[in-house]
Amino acid sequence: MISLAGRDILHAWGKFVFTGMGLGLLIGVTLVMAGVYRGMVDDGKALLDNSGADMWVVQKDTLGPYAESSSIHDDLYRGIRAMPGIGHAANVTYLTMQVRQDARDVRAMVVGIAAGEAGTMAGWPPYLVAGRQITRGHYEAVADIATGFRLGDRLTIRRNQYTVVGLTRRMVSSSGDPMVFIPLKDAQEAQFLKDNDAIWQSRRRTEANPAFNRPGVPGLLDAVIASQSTNAYVNAVLVRLKPGHAPDEVAESIRRWKRLTVYTRTQMEDILIGKLIATSSKQIGMFLVILAIVSAAIVAFIIYTLTMDKIREIAVLKLIGTRNRTIAAMIMQQALVLGVIGFVVGKITATFVAPLFPKYVLLMPSDSVAGFFAVLAICALSSVVAIRMALKVDPAEAIGG
Repeated sequence: MISLAGRDILHAWGKFVFTGMGLGLLIGVTLVMAGVYRGMVDDGKALLDNSGADMWVVQKDTLGPYAESSSIHDDLYRGIRAMPGIGHAANVTYLTMQVRQDARDVRAMVVGIAAGEAGTMAGWPPYLVAGRQITRGHYEAVADIATGFRLGDRLTIRRNQYTVVGLTRRMVSSSGDPMVFIPLKDAQEAQFLKDNDAIWQSRRRTEANPAFNRPGVPGLLDAVIASQSTNAYVNAVLVRLKPGHAPDEVAESIRRWKRLTVYTRTQMEDILIGKLIATSSKQIGMFLVILAIVSAAIVAFIIYTLTMDKIREIAVLKLIGTRNRTIAAMIMQQALVLGVIGFVVGKITATFVAPLFPKYVLLMPSDSVAGFFAVLAICALSSVVAIRMALKVDPAEAIGG
């Protein structure tokens, strides 16, 4: 049996190959978009894994500390640590900001970690690729290598400078920003305290307030000013449980006695994926639908054009008694071959382009397999128009001109 699909591909191989490459670029973009979504989900899970926490204690009626603002007193962790089932509790702060290093700045999440030993404290980077962990109470930092910082670099965070003493990897926020770890006291100052001018103006207002500046109460003004110059708040308390204790039961106990909101690992994951990146996932889904429609339109157009170019050959096949099923199979084979070429080009493109993206792109093998069969299905459906047109060809056209 003559392979009309193979014969036509060889006859118009240039048009076919270039069409396959164009389709492949669209497929490559589709795979990258799916990888961006996978990367966002993986960033959220990496954030939770790297925190080393089983539960997050935050301000009451908030979704903090990642999805919403949260502020609680930094002495609450002591009471939480004494509750049944709690193995360890540590304060932590999170602040997304521009971290400056000489003439450049980097968007990063600054994490304030409580003093302690590496490996025992929640919130600390679980491993380093170079350097050491923070050992001093001030002005040292551990940075993710995605920031581009190196050991010994001097970073400016608000009005203080920090020396990079360690480098870690894959420590990112839910939005993909690399993390910079600094001591908790420094992070509290960077997040909550005001600049010098604002502090001076606040002191003037306090002095002008007769309720705080009473002639008959010595020391009151100094005490009020001192309280305004210190910060006693953190964003969350990271909790590790003792073995054998159920997270839901311990969380309910903290909610009841401490009047705080507590999230388990499952609940926090639902917040990050279901709420924090929900809008982005919908946008990516819309792009995937649009790209699928455009790809189907391109395949349908090129197959239709190629079929129109061989109307006489199809009429001849009908004249010699070729069944409609055979003609339809030939056209569909051509569409499927075009899809295979496009997918190969798209997969290669996505593999080489993904590392160049500023955000983390995670290309899953399962997505590639699903994408391959989706491309074949789109190509098969797109060939229906050309097949219907081919089956309507009159055999008389083979001799009628």
